[in-house]
Amino acid sequence: MTAQATCRDTVFAGLPACELALPQGDRLVVALHGAHVLSWQTSGRERLYLSPTSVMDGQGAIRGGVPVCFPQFNQRGPMADRLPKHGFARNVAWQADAPVLSAQAASLTLCLTDNAQTRSWWPQAFEAQLQIDLTPGDLRLSLRVHNTDTQPLAFSGALHTYFAVPDVTQATLQGMGGLAEWDSLTDTHAQAPDTLRFAAEFDRVYAADAHTPRQPMTLNQSLRISQSPSWANTVVWNPAQDLCKRLTDMPDDGWRHMLCVEAAQVYDPITLPVGGRWEGWQRLQALDH
Repeated sequence: MTAQATCRDTVFAGLPACELALPQGDRLVVALHGAHVLSWQTSGRERLYLSPTSVMDGQGAIRGGVPVCFPQFNQRGPMADRLPKHGFARNVAWQADAPVLSAQAASLTLCLTDNAQTRSWWPQAFEAQLQIDLTPGDLRLSLRVHNTDTQPLAFSGALHTYFAVPDVTQATLQGMGGLAEWDSLTDTHAQAPDTLRFAAEFDRVYAADAHTPRQPMTLNQSLRISQSPSWANTVVWNPAQDLCKRLTDMPDDGWRHMLCVEAAQVYDPITLPVGGRWEGWQRLQALDH
């Protein structure tokens, strides 16, 4: 009999979670709190960074992995004065549907609908889904939003992915060349170089246009990162030493071992009409698989 992928309920640092595993050895763990992917292993290597000092209390946001930022990015959004930073989706419990499993693939969808807790922040009816598609050496995360209200729905957000790197000061990210670049630390605009390097604090937003379409990115020649055009922006972030020391949920040297490359909607909110739907994905492919 051909071996099948598996999905089992588990507990990770005290949080209810699901573990997907492929016969080829790939493994993924996602917490129900925030629909938060905590670990993705392929070819025997962990590809995501999860802070060892992150708070895992089932209340606040988890530091590392893949936080789902919705319905706003940072504190930029239509309800910036009322919503938590990066929205509330990463702070609340989601529900897992039945998995779809085969010999080569595992798929799991987690769902969040408006409830008394979300309406205390945001008076909006909605349904959000995070679909996880795992195949050997390949992970695709798809965020879907459905406006179930009788009024338009406006939101921003991100798949705020933390990648594990041996040493960020030696890391390279390629594929941004020519894109419009905004450095949020200096509030300056430029054209992105072909290769990004990280010798100091880094917080920049990239935008494609008709003249310079977005290309897949390559991190350290070992991981290809791509995203759907429905995400208007890509955010690249590393806190560096000084800011990292002020982050209570990260070790002082944590900055050296991570780099965020995020599929994001930063500048302009997406507006869905009544009944409207939206989907945005990020795909990660191990080149050393």
